[in-house]
Amino acid sequence: MHILLIHQAFAALDEPGGTRHHEFARTLAARGHRVTVIASRVSYLTGGKSSPFTIHHSPQENENITILRAYTYSALHKSFVHRVFAFVSFMVSSFFIGLGVQNVDVVWGTSPPIFQGFTAWLLARLKGARFLFEVRDLWPKFAIAVGVLKSPLLIRMSHWLERFLYRRADRLVVNSPGFISHVTERGARTVDLVPNGADPDMFDPSDDGASFRTRHRLTDRFVVLYAGAHGLSNDLGVALEAAKMLQEVTVTSKVTVTFLGDGKEKANLEKQAERLGLTNVLFLPPVPKNEMAAALAGADACLAILKPLEEYKTTYPNKVFDYMAAGRPVALAIDGVIREVVEAADCGIFAQPGDPSALAEAIRILAADKEKSRRMGLAGREYLEEHFSRAVLGEKLALLFESMPKR
Repeated sequence: MHILLIHQAFAALDEPGGTRHHEFARTLAARGHRVTVIASRVSYLTGGKSSPFTIHHSPQENENITILRAYTYSALHKSFVHRVFAFVSFMVSSFFIGLGVQNVDVVWGTSPPIFQGFTAWLLARLKGARFLFEVRDLWPKFAIAVGVLKSPLLIRMSHWLERFLYRRADRLVVNSPGFISHVTERGARTVDLVPNGADPDMFDPSDDGASFRTRHRLTDRFVVLYAGAHGLSNDLGVALEAAKMLQEVTVTSKVTVTFLGDGKEKANLEKQAERLGLTNVLFLPPVPKNEMAAALAGADACLAILKPLEEYKTTYPNKVFDYMAAGRPVALAIDGVIREVVEAADCGIFAQPGDPSALAEAIRILAADKEKSRRMGLAGREYLEEHFSRAVLGEKLALLFESMPKR
């Protein structure tokens, strides 16, 4: 089977960003399928550019995966209007590149951004292929909730496009159980859950992270690590306020909150930290997924946080599963379905989203008893291996593709 994936934010294992799709592509390739990916040449996380031309990549471990880089308007992080330009430019350029990909059996569209879903649907219809649509984020619902999508016209158009794609997907996949009712209410016919997860083989819970801690002068600190995007949704200003509270208390004065990643809000967060006079925070640049294990090994606990919005109660953030795979306890400032996972695994402390005092207290509890924190981290690792292993989830996705009849 030849599968064509249209994914602007696709990141390979040697690039910063979410690698769910590269990991799944490797599983599909290992089963003998060909996977062609059309991705942006502008990093969705950092805004950095690769070559301005279309490039064919054949990863050394499997020649059945080909990555094509499409032109994308580069000012992705400047404003919402610029982001829309970036989305539309990729939608158009990926369509023309996709026309040249031959003998496709299934076109795999994924959202967000939702615009590329239309490209995937159109290519599927023109090529007589099946259309699998994957929903990783309830766009435009989340964009409206966080306040970045305000235009009534754009909102109406986005809602129309959302329903259009849900109704026309031959198969619809969601990555969180919290999304199922939303997509079915808007016309999805066949919905399958392939949740976010992690590859436990990428992480070693016994690694003490000595090299990471030494390199960043953290050897005598209790390190709380946040790894991921620095955007409006991530509410990292609350984490800085919590760090201020921890800095002022003797028992937690050795806690360092480390922010690993990039995004539109990073510069503002660095300025906020300076205004607050924080000496217990560290900002680090993003690392590719194949270096993430070393970073997480250097943490004593990890942070997952989103704005206190009702909509975010439906999400399964990828980073939480990476933290669990690394065997690190989670300070969780996200309510809803991901809280249910963390509490079922007994691998973290919940803090009410939007409340810096609650987050500071959760971190204090973890820092006060390192042995208990260690046991919680290992419990999370065990739970992930049983329920959210990427290999098992990849096999489930492969079976979904293989069950889709050819046109």
